[in-house]
Amino acid sequence: MRIGNIDLGEKPVLLAPMEDVTDPSFRLICKEQGADMVYTEFVSADALIRNINATTRKLSINEAERPAAIQIYGKEVAPMVEAARIAEAAGPDVLDINFGCPVKKVASKGAGSGMLRNIPLLLEITRAVVDAVKIPVTVKTRLGWDCNSKIIVELAEQLQDCGIQALTIHGRTRSQMYTGEADWTLIGEVKNNQRMKIPVIGNGDITTPEKLAEYYDRYGVDGIMVGRASIGAPWIFREMKHFLQHGTLIEPIPAREKMALLRRQIRESIDRIDEYRGILHIRRHLAATPLFKGIPNFRETRIAMLKASTYTELDEILTFIEEKIF
Repeated sequence: MRIGNIDLGEKPVLLAPMEDVTDPSFRLICKEQGADMVYTEFVSADALIRNINATTRKLSINEAERPAAIQIYGKEVAPMVEAARIAEAAGPDVLDINFGCPVKKVASKGAGSGMLRNIPLLLEITRAVVDAVKIPVTVKTRLGWDCNSKIIVELAEQLQDCGIQALTIHGRTRSQMYTGEADWTLIGEVKNNQRMKIPVIGNGDITTPEKLAEYYDRYGVDGIMVGRASIGAPWIFREMKHFLQHGTLIEPIPAREKMALLRRQIRESIDRIDEYRGILHIRRHLAATPLFKGIPNFRETRIAMLKASTYTELDEILTFIEEKIF
C-alpha cells in the first residue's frame, strides 16, 4: 500500500490516532513492535493556531517513528488551512483530517464526526487543506452520522475527488460511538467500488492477529488500523505482523518483557510531562493492559496500582507483581 510516495508494504498494520493515548513514547514503542505507520493524538486546529502549548507539543515527531502522520480536526475552512500549514511545517510524512471523532465535546460543535452532518463544508475543508500543503493528505471518518445516513460509499468518492491520497473508515456511525460491533460490510463496498483508486484502510474491532488476517481476506482492504486493542498492549503489533507473515501465532512474549515496555512508558511519560500528570496519563494503559488479566486475587493490587500518584509508589507495586506473580 502506498500513500503518495510512502510505501507501507503489503497488508500494513497502522496505529490509530487516539487522544491521550498516542503520545510520542507510545507511538515509538508501537513502531518498534511492528506498526507500519503511526498517528499523533488529535490536534485541534483552533488551539494550534492560538499556539496553545499542550497542542503544539503534539506536533513533535521522533525520526524513529516514521512514517508518521499528524491528525488535525476543526469545523471551519480558514483555521483548518492555517493549522494544516503549521502541522506541515512540523515535518510529518502525512497530514490526516479527522472527520470521525464521536465524542460529544468535538462532534456537538460540528468538528470530527459532526462534519458528517454538513457534507458540503466537509468537502470544502478537505479541498482547501489538500491545496494548502505539499505532503499527502488523508481522511479518517465513519460510515455516517447514524443508521439512517450511512453515506460512506458516496462520500468516499467525493473525498477522493478532493485529492486525498488514502481514506480510513471506522465501521460505526457517530451515533454508535464505540458500542455494538463494527460493520465492515460498507468498508468492503467502498474498497470494491471500481471508481475508488486510493487506498482504503479499515478500522474497528480488530483485536487479534487471527481477526486481522481474516478481515484482510474477507474485505480486501489495503490497510488495517488498530486502535483500542493496542492500549496497554503495544506488543500486539508484533503478534499481528508475525501472523500475517507466517500464518501462525508468535511464541508467547514473556510477561517480564511486556512489563518492561509498560515501565518504559511510565518513565517516558513522566519525563515528557511531570511525575504526577505523567502517571495520570499512563493509568489508561495500566487499566487496559491484558497483562494482568486472569491473575487470581489481583483486585486489591490493581486498585493500588491505579491509585499510585508517585513513581516510587508505582514502582514498588510493579516490582511486587514481577516478584510475586511473574
